[in-house]
Amino acid sequence: MTTTLTSQPIAINIDGKKSAAKLLGNTTQEVSQLKQQGITPCLAVVLVGDDAASQVYVRNKLRTAEQVGIKSIEFRFDAQLTEARLLATIDELNNDPAVHGILVQLPLPQQINESAIVRAISPVKDVDGFHPQNAGGLVQGQRVITPCTPLGCLLLLQEYGGDLSGKHAVVIGRSNIVGKPMASLLLHAHCSVTTLHSRSRDAAQLARQADILIAAVGQPQMIDASWVKPGALVIDVGINRVTRTDGSSRLVGDVDYDSVSLVAKAITPVPGGVGPMTIACLMQNTVLAAELQLQQAAG
Repeated sequence: MTTTLTSQPIAINIDGKKSAAKLLGNTTQEVSQLKQQGITPCLAVVLVGDDAASQVYVRNKLRTAEQVGIKSIEFRFDAQLTEARLLATIDELNNDPAVHGILVQLPLPQQINESAIVRAISPVKDVDGFHPQNAGGLVQGQRVITPCTPLGCLLLLQEYGGDLSGKHAVVIGRSNIVGKPMASLLLHAHCSVTTLHSRSRDAAQLARQADILIAAVGQPQMIDASWVKPGALVIDVGINRVTRTDGSSRLVGDVDYDSVSLVAKAITPVPGGVGPMTIACLMQNTVLAAELQLQQAAG
């Protein structure tokens, strides 16, 4: 298929930083209201090993927690930590009523079973929304803690696209962290949803049918304009570091921003799109966790 780009207007840049700032403002107010009830939301962050990217992510999360008034506790372990020791730490945090949210930064060293760690976190303290109980509850439309990145994507879509009812959404990627929960959220928003993955046939042709296109595949700039329906809303979840010809590096998404921005109605940049919303939604999830535990305690 030949795509004519020059006749199309430049897409609206979906400003994730601006939207995240607005959400964090609301979260600050909610934290203040909880404090008036004698409850200070508290987030425990566990970091194992010295992965540079993980350290940056954790630092950003802790800084944002402080910004909105959430208390944070950091646990740092070396890469030789045993699974038993990590499980013991999680058990202590599960049983500490002063801790409302537990986040274990992924990935973990190979000697630790990530699935076992995710299952060990109490569902009402699982601010990542990865616990099977939260994942199942999301599919059924229950009020559960939802994975931060898909939630952030949905909020951006609603802000820039309005009512999503009846729109055809295509999610490229089927991970438990983004793709699957994203599809569930879009179904609850009354979209018709197609999920594409590595074994999908005619993937680009299917993607071109989408009013809403979410790319979460981890392949740098894989989605170009030939995948995109003119006027579509495009959310790029990918964060990939690529090396330039001069040896320097830069961050790019799964979407080729330059070509797609000439076709789409609106598109998220990388960085500055989905990333800030992910952290803002983590703060929202911490507040929700505190509220759920308050309800639980009230019986």
